[in-house]
Amino acid sequence: MERTKFTMNVRGRLFDLSIPQVMGIINVTPDSFYDGSRKQTEKEIADRTNQIIVEGGSMIDVGAFSTRPGALVVSEEEESRRLKNALEIIRREQPEAVVSVDTYRPAIARRCIEEWGADIINDVSEGGLTGIVNMPIHESERMFDVVGKLKVPYILMSVKSNLHDMLIAFAREVQELRDLGARDIILDPGYGFGKTLEDNYRIYRDAEKLQVMDLPILVGISRKSMIFKLIGGDPKTSLNGTTVLNTIALMKGASILRVHDVKPAVEAVKIIEEMKKS
Repeated sequence: MERTKFTMNVRGRLFDLSIPQVMGIINVTPDSFYDGSRKQTEKEIADRTNQIIVEGGSMIDVGAFSTRPGALVVSEEEESRRLKNALEIIRREQPEAVVSVDTYRPAIARRCIEEWGADIINDVSEGGLTGIVNMPIHESERMFDVVGKLKVPYILMSVKSNLHDMLIAFAREVQELRDLGARDIILDPGYGFGKTLEDNYRIYRDAEKLQVMDLPILVGISRKSMIFKLIGGDPKTSLNGTTVLNTIALMKGASILRVHDVKPAVEAVKIIEEMKKS
């Protein structure tokens, strides 16, 4: 299916999504599910930041609270400390990079945008519908209100287990965000969140139907259990499966690939774009 040519406003700069972009992951945590993504020291964060850009990534996603099953709960103070430190390093190393912050906490998201230099809010809680590591959300602010006030790009991830319910929820949530003043909304089907192995692949098979929303789609399946639970192995052995699924996602209209391995994803984008030429 032909991809719509999207753009988004990043602090006054028009960021082009007409060619799919690759978002590299930096996890400033000790317990993310893929140990290759864990970066905690200043040098590790700086090196990873530069690696993402050198390998062709144009976006950086930084998270300080692991969302894997069984992960430790991180206090708001500790998550803030980790993100402030990481964002300062990322901005020092790559001041022009587009940076998203992966958090479900509205107050932290606001500080990351207003004080620490992040550009995009990446929210895996679907606006507060669910917590992280099965913990309920008790926040003094609502994420949708923060997004509407700040008017920054927002990644809205679904925790629904089927495409029908996902589209209904997305339509309602996008309208609420628009009513609150949000402008640039990116949809994430949320592979691995609230879904069985079969649910994940069922949604993947029909993923092109998400384009009915006329919004950019982000796909984040890098080294996830939906790969190694199907073909065997573990996160460390799941690069090939990740590349296969990223390629399929591009063919079904994805605008952003969120990945641990930037170079293979960039190569997949180049190949698919060449195949599309007439």
